Amino acid sequence: MAGGDRERWDARHRAVEQAGPAAGPMPPDALRGREHLVPGGGRALDVACGRGSVAVWLAARGFTVDAVDVSEVALAGGADLAERRGVGDRVRWWAHDLDAGLPAACTGPYDAVVCQRFRDPALYPVLAGLLAPSGLLVLTVLSEVDDAPGVFRARPGELADAFGGLSVLDHRERDGEANLVARAAEVRR
Repeated sequence: MAGGDRERWDARHRAVEQAGPAAGPMPPDALRGREHLVPGGGRALDVACGRGSVAVWLAARGFTVDAVDVSEVALAGGADLAERRGVGDRVRWWAHDLDAGLPAACTGPYDAVVCQRFRDPALYPVLAGLLAPSGLLVLTVLSEVDDAPGVFRARPGELADAFGGLSVLDHRERDGEANLVARAAEVRR
C-alpha cells in the first residue's frame, strides 16, 4: 500500500474520531446473531481491524488478540477503546501494510481469525493456515453480487472456493457483500 493510502485511511479515521468516540465493542458482521459459534477464548487475529470494535469484543470474550491495521490513527482509537473497556492488556496493536502480508509476529495458531472489509485473495491461504484445530474463520468482503464489479470486490463464489478445505458454517452473498464463517478441522488422535 502506498504511503498515500495510509494517509487517506488516517484522515478517514481522524474524521470519524472528530465526529465522536469509537463505536463500542461488537461482533464481526458475519457473526451477528451467531455469536455462539465463537470459541470461549484463546488467541485471535483481527485483520484490518480499523478502530478495534471487533478486537475489543474478542478480548472481552477472553481472547488475547493481535489486531492489525495500516492506520495508526485507527489503532490509537482501538487502544483507547480497549483501555476504556478494561481489556487493554489483552490486545496487541500492529501498524502494518497488509499489502505486504501480515506482520512477522502474527504467527498463529489462532482460535479465531477475523477480517472485515479487506480483500486480498493472496492472503486467503495464509489466513486459513493460521487457524488452530477447530479454529473459526470469519470474513466479510465487498462483493460483485447485487453490485457492480470492481477491483476490491469478490467475484461470486470467491470465498467459498478459496476456503473449501474448511468446514463452511455460513456463506452469504448479497447486496454487494460476501460473508463466510468456517471452521478448521479438528485434530484427531
